[in-house]
Amino acid sequence: MVQVIKKIGEQRYRESFGRHYEEFHVGDVYEHRPGRTITETENTWFTLLTMNTHPMHFDAEYAKASEFGRCIICSPFTVALMVGMSVTDVSQKAIANLGWGDIKMTHPVFAGDTLYAASEVLDKRESASRPGAGIVTVRTVGTNQDEKIVCTFTRTILIAKQGHSVEDKVGY
Repeated sequence: MVQVIKKIGEQRYRESFGRHYEEFHVGDVYEHRPGRTITETENTWFTLLTMNTHPMHFDAEYAKASEFGRCIICSPFTVALMVGMSVTDVSQKAIANLGWGDIKMTHPVFAGDTLYAASEVLDKRESASRPGAGIVTVRTVGTNQDEKIVCTFTRTILIAKQGHSVEDKVGY
């Protein structure tokens, strides 16, 4: 987690998170911490919020008859959690998410699992249309407490350059 403490006045400080475009380097890997343990309640809430009606996510009796023998975590929840875990390292200074790709769910996630994530910088380039920004692509890998890979995806983000983020403009 990238954290910078800015002095904003006499005996007054403000924490700031994230990286500007210039601070990304191809090949760097950011381990996102802390991990996050998923509960059955959160999974049920997520399925209700997103109107996912598949009973594998909330009907324990139905799930008992599956190959897993119990409810599984809704896969979009896993992806959303991995994205959220990466924000302070990868996209806190983002102008926009440009896309996600190559999403793979490689191992089931269950209530009680603790997830961790890490993102590797795959590519970066100057924006052709926005001189105050660049485009960064990362690959995020999520693992559980047993170090089994549960989810992978790429994400492309428009990132502000130094002096061009909203934070820089409003003195946040």
